[in-house]
Amino acid sequence: MHPVDLSRLAWRKSSYSGANGNCVEIAPARGSALIAVRDSKDQSGPALVFTAGQWSAFTTGIKDGSLDLRA
Repeated sequence: MHPVDLSRLAWRKSSYSGANGNCVEIAPARGSALIAVRDSKDQSGPALVFTAGQWSAFTTGIKDGSLDLRA
């Protein structure tokens, strides 16, 4: 996998994010099917990079509760 230039991405937060700063930001990597995710409190810190398929599986698992560790 090729490195992603995180400085050129258009980062965004969920509209559900509150003002407390406990948020993540996501950014699609232009020209590829990659999604970058970072901690909004540490914008110069590291980011996780997922393929579109991995990101879809993750968000589906969140929505359907299969990733809920409290169960």
